[in-house]
Amino acid sequence: MTEVRTERIGSTLLITIDRPQARNAVNAAVATQLAAALDDLESDPTLRVGVLTGAENTFSAGMDLKAALTGESPEIPGRGFGGLTEAELTKPLIAAVEGFAMGGGFELALGCDLIVAGEDAKFGLPEVKRGLIAAGGGVIRLPKRIPHHLAMEFLLTGEPITGRRAGELGLVNRVTPNGDAAAVALQLAEKLAENAPLALAAVKKIVRGSEAKAFAVQREETKKLMQSKDVREGMTAFAERRAPKWTGE
Repeated sequence: MTEVRTERIGSTLLITIDRPQARNAVNAAVATQLAAALDDLESDPTLRVGVLTGAENTFSAGMDLKAALTGESPEIPGRGFGGLTEAELTKPLIAAVEGFAMGGGFELALGCDLIVAGEDAKFGLPEVKRGLIAAGGGVIRLPKRIPHHLAMEFLLTGEPITGRRAGELGLVNRVTPNGDAAAVALQLAEKLAENAPLALAAVKKIVRGSEAKAFAVQREETKKLMQSKDVREGMTAFAERRAPKWTGE
C-alpha cells in the first residue's frame, strides 16, 4: 500500500504522507516509504528542493502508538523517526503544515530546513503525557529555535500552539491562510532552487554539524525510558482512551 506519495513540480519533489484515516501517523510503512522518497530527492540531480506535507489538511499526528504497541518501529536505523529526523540530507526540505503536527509530526517539521504553516495548524510535543520524551529531535532542536523557557513549556507541558502563534515565536517561516501552506512552500522552494546547490548543501552541513552527538546522548536516555512501566502505561492509556496512571517506575 502506498502511504507516501510523490509528485514532481518543476525542480521540486512534493512528498505527501497519505494515511488520512490515521491522521497521517507514522508507522513502519510510512517511515520506509518516506526514506525512499528522500533518497529519490537526493539521488536525482534535476531535483533541487523537497516539500513535505500531509494528506487531507493534516500534516502528521506523530508516531502511530497502536502500531508501536505491537512492536512496530517508526524509525529507520541511522535515519531516525520517519526516516527523516536524523537523515543527512544535502538538499533543502520545506515542511508545509496544515492541521495537526503533533509529537513526531512536529519533529518531522523540525527536521526540515524551513516551515510554512496554516494559521490554525496545531504544533505540539505531548510525549510527556505518554511517559516519553520528544526523542525525534524535539528536545534537541526546539530550544535552538525559540527562547529557552518557551521551549521548556512545550516540552514539559505537552500543550499545543497554533500556526499563528508559531509565527509570532519565529518558529515558522511563513504563516498562511488555512489550505495555502503547500502552495506557499512550493513558491519558497522555487526561490531556493535559484541558488547554487553545493552552497546550499554546505550551509546545511555546517548548521546541522553539532546534532549527531546530541542524538547519541539522547538515545541512551530514551532507551531507559522505553524500558519503564510508565511508557507502556502511557501508550496503553492512549489506545484505550483513558487517563494514564503513572507509577514513576
